[in-house]
Amino acid sequence: MAIVRYHDPFRDLALLQDRMSRLFGDAFRRDDDITAGGTWIPPVDIYESARHELVLVAELPDMTREDIDITVENLTLTIKGEKKLPGEVKEEQFRRIERTYGRFSRSFTLPNTVDAGKVSAEYKNGVLTVTLPKHPESKPKRIAVHHD
Repeated sequence: MAIVRYHDPFRDLALLQDRMSRLFGDAFRRDDDITAGGTWIPPVDIYESARHELVLVAELPDMTREDIDITVENLTLTIKGEKKLPGEVKEEQFRRIERTYGRFSRSFTLPNTVDAGKVSAEYKNGVLTVTLPKHPESKPKRIAVHHD
C-alpha cells in the first residue's frame, strides 16, 4: 500500500505568499511575518506580557531542543528546525501520514524596543516560549500630575 500524505492547502497558500513577497519585495508581507519555507509552518502566538516583554509561543510537538535553532539578527527573530519521522517506524511501514514532518523556518521582524541581548527561550512539553525583553527606556513610565 502506498503512503498517503495529508495535503495542507494553507501550506500551499503560505508558500505562494512567500514567493510573491520575494518577487515584489516587502509589499505583501503580512504582520511582519516572513515564512522562509520548509515543509511545514508551526503555529505561533505573540503577545505582550504584564512585564512589558514580547512573548512568542510556538507549537513544536515531538521535537527535541537539539532540533530547534533560534537566532536574532538585525531585529529579525528566526526559528528553524526539523521534525523527524519516528525512528522506530520505517517510512515504508506507514499506511497513512497526516502529521507534518520535515524542516521549517519562521522569521519575525522585531520592534527596535526589543533588547536582543536578553532574549531567552524555553522548550517544554512540545511548546517553545521565546521571551523578548524590551529596553528599560522603552517601558511605559507613570507620570505624576502636579496640582497648583
